[in-house]
Amino acid sequence: MHKNKSHTNLDSKLDAVTKSLKNSVKNRDSYTHVRGESLYVDDVNIRQGTFHAVVFDSPKAHGKIISIDYSKAEALEGVERIFTYKDIPGINEIGGIIADEPLFAENEVHFWGMPIALIVAETEFIARQARQLIAIEIEELPVITTAKEAKEKGSFINAPRSFSLGDTENAFANCEYVFEGETFSNGQEHLYIETQGAYAEPLENGNIKITSSTQGPTAVQATTARVLGLAMHKIEIDVTRLGGGFGGKEDQATPWAVMAALATYYLNQSVKLVLNRHDDLRMTGKRHPYESTYKIGLSKDLKILAYQAEFLQNSGAAADLSPAIAERTLFHATNSYYVPNVSTTVLSCKTNLPPNTAFRGFGGPQGMFVIESAIAKAAHEIGVSSRQIQEANLLDENDTFSYGQIAKQVEAKNSWNSAKLVFNSDALEQEVADFNKLNSDFKKGIAFMPITFGISFTNTPMNHARALVHIYLDGSVGISTAAVEMGQGVNTKMMQIAADIFSIPIEKIKIETTNTTRVANTSPSAASSTADLNGKALQMACHALLERLRLVASEELNSKVDDISLRYEFIHINDKKSELSWTELISKAMLKRVALTENAHYATPEIHFDKTKEKGHPFAYHVYGTAIITTTVDCTRGTYEFDSVKMVHDYGKSMSEGIDLGQVEGALIQGIGWMTMEEIAYNENGKLLSNALSTYKIPDLFSVPKIVETIPLETEGHEHAILKSKAVGEPPLMYGIGAYFALQNAIKAFNPNYNLKFHAPMTPEKVLMSLYQK
Repeated sequence: MHKNKSHTNLDSKLDAVTKSLKNSVKNRDSYTHVRGESLYVDDVNIRQGTFHAVVFDSPKAHGKIISIDYSKAEALEGVERIFTYKDIPGINEIGGIIADEPLFAENEVHFWGMPIALIVAETEFIARQARQLIAIEIEELPVITTAKEAKEKGSFINAPRSFSLGDTENAFANCEYVFEGETFSNGQEHLYIETQGAYAEPLENGNIKITSSTQGPTAVQATTARVLGLAMHKIEIDVTRLGGGFGGKEDQATPWAVMAALATYYLNQSVKLVLNRHDDLRMTGKRHPYESTYKIGLSKDLKILAYQAEFLQNSGAAADLSPAIAERTLFHATNSYYVPNVSTTVLSCKTNLPPNTAFRGFGGPQGMFVIESAIAKAAHEIGVSSRQIQEANLLDENDTFSYGQIAKQVEAKNSWNSAKLVFNSDALEQEVADFNKLNSDFKKGIAFMPITFGISFTNTPMNHARALVHIYLDGSVGISTAAVEMGQGVNTKMMQIAADIFSIPIEKIKIETTNTTRVANTSPSAASSTADLNGKALQMACHALLERLRLVASEELNSKVDDISLRYEFIHINDKKSELSWTELISKAMLKRVALTENAHYATPEIHFDKTKEKGHPFAYHVYGTAIITTTVDCTRGTYEFDSVKMVHDYGKSMSEGIDLGQVEGALIQGIGWMTMEEIAYNENGKLLSNALSTYKIPDLFSVPKIVETIPLETEGHEHAILKSKAVGEPPLMYGIGAYFALQNAIKAFNPNYNLKFHAPMTPEKVLMSLYQK
């Protein structure tokens, strides 16, 4: 449509206002967070007579239960009842993808921390006292703790998955260089500030409401209904917000909600179950450790011609989300590189650890670490820098991923070249080289880390969402979606969308809690897709309401609908402000009996994947970026600090620059933590040793790089991203992988005899041993 000059000028002004809003809108939760007023499960106003629950869990990793004596615990004053699998009215099963995980152990235990019973008492203190009085006898069985041992013993969760492209065997025969090796990346504890928890309360007619700290309200609802033998409509799940999730509450928030509901089902009284930190650490799964092998082949001009990898995923004692996480490892096995011949296989290995689960990146980081290790190995053996191999193989437009999707709107080279230019990478590398020539006790290392991360649930049917919008008589607006706020700022983004479409102040928008009664059958808030899916559904609902209101306005103002627009709380006819305000328009719509409520459904278009062929177009789009990481190592102590992390990141057209920057920086630090200091440790009996913050180190203020700089990549965004603002939750975590290789390069500068190892995290102890490796 042709625009006249006045339209063009107005659009320019509006664009400027929109940009200003993007820069100024802050996370709407920040105010209540800093005042301590934000509400979590533990803040729910409990009913009089509420019982408190504590889980009795297995003190062994694998064995047959010979006997359990609850008599002393049951006799303790204040103990109401102890529930076991025998009390389950429905099915003793909480497995999602595979039905292999009981809520309570029956005759065997399969990991240290496996729930056996639920103690319900007048207070949590009494319940914990009772737990100490339970006597259990277990006949111990062999314990498997590593993926490699599980493979040797044929212990798997499900059948292996493989992706392939081209002909790797023939390609290797034509390579100038071929290298093989193995890698290990350890698990990672989620360490959300708010531990797992739920509060169940009885409603009328046998209905139960559960306030849950979950990323997946529908999963909690469906599983609770199955265990209790009820229809889903009898169970209501409500989520205000989470005190952190990082994937740890996508699947593993479910059992605690189910247990609380089970007790409420029998006692007809409210029951609160919130794990303390030690129980949470012991009973819950982590990021999956991976033991992997690789083979990489390059041409004389450093092109990667062939790549093979076998990923051994330590799934733990039950499937949980392991099959889906394994799949995403395959999707991201070649990171930001085009490799014409690829063969990758992942095996989900069953061990006697707590079932490992989703963690920011969802298997992608584990896959990327392996190919980055293979490149580092090849560079070391050939005698070139890893950067040269990385740069020679970056994705280009219309390249093919190993899973069949054709790369479109590719920003791999753009982000790489922008990082080199903006941050003057040649000068950075020269600075490192000069420092290392002049210093013997300290050495610097530098590494480049490109990322390419697909956005969508890889299980295509999960890519949909709904939104419910009410406009009230006074012009205020209530929004319900399936988006769960867990610190990522999604509530603010949803409010921005509605405020922008209706052109009203954001203060007039209310975000309702995430509730299965208002918005049903939802996918979890995960896969970096929450804002895209729910935001698109919200857009549809708001636009439907807007069209109704424009029709009402056209009738009231005797104008054409196409001439009507809403701007700054007033109706405009073409570019001219009328006397009809937003609030008056709502009143007139009510008098005309126009619906001021709308429910919309959005499903991501175009995506598909055929698992029988392992080919398709699983991702709506990809996020790109490049980081340059520098570090300084104290070669006497093995300690280190990161001097700087400089990133060019593909936000698309960011709709909330402050929130998105916070996500990039937070993800980066979490990625650095995984790669350098967060070391999960179990003993040979399957007992968690890193079971407290005194034995499990996470990044603190002193671990943060001295300089963290992020430059937005200039792009047009993507139409499948909400307002062309790309997903930002998971991709930046992978920048942290570069920290490992920066450290490795510093070690090489000190110790020419260092034999490259790819065993993450690179803790100071490992650095020290590597510095003096002979």
